Amino acid sequence: MPPAVFLDRDGVINKTQVRDGRPYAPRLIEEFALLPGVNEAIGKLKGFGFRVIVVTNQPDVRTGKTALATVQAMHKIVLEQLGVDAIKVCYHVDQDACACRKPKPGMLLEAAKEWDIDLVRSFMVGDRWRDIEAGQAAGCRTVLVGQGYDGEKKVMADFEVASLLEASHVILKAGGRAG
Repeated sequence: MPPAVFLDRDGVINKTQVRDGRPYAPRLIEEFALLPGVNEAIGKLKGFGFRVIVVTNQPDVRTGKTALATVQAMHKIVLEQLGVDAIKVCYHVDQDACACRKPKPGMLLEAAKEWDIDLVRSFMVGDRWRDIEAGQAAGCRTVLVGQGYDGEKKVMADFEVASLLEASHVILKAGGRAG
């Protein structure tokens, strides 16, 4: 069973709009921009045998702030330019009480079942407490990108880094060769 690196989308692989210390997902395709080093990081992880799967909350579709077609166009860019293995999306809001919305581990557990992934050898990389708690709940090691955002719940990740590229170095050092 191969391990995976699960990646949050906004703030990990693409830029967020930060207003008043809080991150916001891009709402228009013109706002969607990959962060520096992301392609290199994903290439390294895949080269060492890790599955790379994006797990992302996108409640703006449910609330009508972003069109579903726009999110799908963003994901087409991620799939084509970065070559990730899969993208799992939760369109719910907290009030829906679904099993997939992070901090619940539903998307990670679903991907693990579909891809026959060893969660104990896997990593969750995110920029928010929800990502870290989802990874912990799934039994993964966790990597926090950045120092969190203003007013965010503080969590203890296994590692803290400044970027996905730095996270890839930490993961390869901590996890070794996946294959």
